[in-house]
Amino acid sequence: MEFKRLMAFAVIAMAILFGWNYAFPPPKKPVAQVQADAAKTANPAAAQQGSLSVTDPIKVKTDVYDIEIDQATGDIRRMVLSKHDATSDATKTFVLLDDEKNYTYVAQASLLNKQGAYLLPEGTKFTAAQKQYDLGNGDKVEVRLTAPEVNGVKVDKVYTFRKNDYAIDVRFDVTNNTGKPLAYDAMYRMLRDGSAPEGESWFVHSYTGPVVYTPEGRYQKVDFKSLDEDFQNGKDTADYQRKTEAGWVGMIQHYFVTSWILNKKDAASVCGKAENCTMDVKKRSDGLYSAGVRVALPDLAAGQTVAVPMTLFAGPAEYNRIMPLADNLELSKDFGKLHIFASPLFKLLNWIHGYVGNWGWAIILLTIIVKAILFPLTNASYKSMAKMRAVAPRLNALKAEYGDDRMKMQQEMMALYKKEKINPLGGCLPMLIQIPVFLGLYWALFNSVELRQAPWMGWIQDLARPDPWFILPVLMAATMWLQTHLNPPPADPMQAKMMKIMPLMFSVMFFFFPAGLVLYYVVNNVLSIAQQWFINKKIEKSIKASA
Repeated sequence: MEFKRLMAFAVIAMAILFGWNYAFPPPKKPVAQVQADAAKTANPAAAQQGSLSVTDPIKVKTDVYDIEIDQATGDIRRMVLSKHDATSDATKTFVLLDDEKNYTYVAQASLLNKQGAYLLPEGTKFTAAQKQYDLGNGDKVEVRLTAPEVNGVKVDKVYTFRKNDYAIDVRFDVTNNTGKPLAYDAMYRMLRDGSAPEGESWFVHSYTGPVVYTPEGRYQKVDFKSLDEDFQNGKDTADYQRKTEAGWVGMIQHYFVTSWILNKKDAASVCGKAENCTMDVKKRSDGLYSAGVRVALPDLAAGQTVAVPMTLFAGPAEYNRIMPLADNLELSKDFGKLHIFASPLFKLLNWIHGYVGNWGWAIILLTIIVKAILFPLTNASYKSMAKMRAVAPRLNALKAEYGDDRMKMQQEMMALYKKEKINPLGGCLPMLIQIPVFLGLYWALFNSVELRQAPWMGWIQDLARPDPWFILPVLMAATMWLQTHLNPPPADPMQAKMMKIMPLMFSVMFFFFPAGLVLYYVVNNVLSIAQQWFINKKIEKSIKASA
């Protein structure tokens, strides 16, 4: 019975940890370049929107960014996060936005007329006072891009970057010299292909794709697959809130988020009212995915100038950065379907870290706290297993005596359980109740960018990367092996052999897991071993005394 229980738990854990990719497969690679080129040839408007080669870039350097802005469009076409290492090569810096042939991910902000065409005609080029900007020792740097006046409309596009800040102010200064009211809208979007993020693997996979948050529809993920189906069917059926009075829209991937924010926390929304803002998430004819919002702006009177502000966040989904920036932006720190468990566990971890200042020790303390909270459940489970372990020799004797009479053997076993006050299923229910908590902890640690490049001690200098010396995975295997010897031994010799092999089988995947995750499991196992060993000794003495 105990073997079956352990096997059931193992199957559930394996199904969740390894089967996640089958239920939520990684996005497909972008369409072939040939198809994209054909689409652009057939649709000049799409070609203009998808023309992603940087023309004479303006370079901006801050303490957190190295950015390239295309003068032809004023779009951010390349963004390097200078404080973050590349996932696949720690000697390089992390590239979040780029427009290379095999990777397209850019931030766009444009002005449109009411028919949806660009307010500035194709070929209009922005210019800046200089080609390179450097924050240096200052608190902020402003980059003003100026377009020539066209048909009486003059537009400046202004980026403001601040020290140690991943939030970027993006502003249009619009002057109407047409002699009549100007009707126009603003469009903000993230444009991305469907490729998996750098470093993603079968063992390390989380949601990548568009996300929308609105007060009306709350937090919604609009996966690439849904957008592919809409594109193929020529429909707009993806499940997300279109009209909104506030919120944000963008793209997320493991550890990082890019988002256009309609209103900062406790600030007025650029929408004014819900009918003025329309979320727009779709797959385009060039094979790229667009996640954006169109903002209907008030008509600009003749001879007037107006500033049209917006906020772009592009960087790591660090809780202490995104939580105070906009309402519920912390939801972009995506914990999947286990958010209800993972989110409070991460908040507790973050709170502990505020006191100890080290994420490794914070994980250890969090594990101890969770173990203490779950003590009543684990205690009941371990008591049941300890009693089963203590009476195992007597159960084997009954099987030997009544092996040919299964009915009689069952009766004697039930009589023994009743005498010793043992519930054969007593260890199963408490274990099942704990599974959501354990998996919530898994996602809280797995999706926390705070562990990225965070050292613990000695050889562990990055809790988000696998243990370089494999010490923690080996300890994990050892603790799992020791736990099997504290459990009731299976009567079947083949099952007994499987019990010895299982720790080795399970430990293989931990060689690929982030060190922070493995640290949690090792500490949890050590605490479980201590608790189970103590209970086993106590129960054995009690049963011997009553025999």
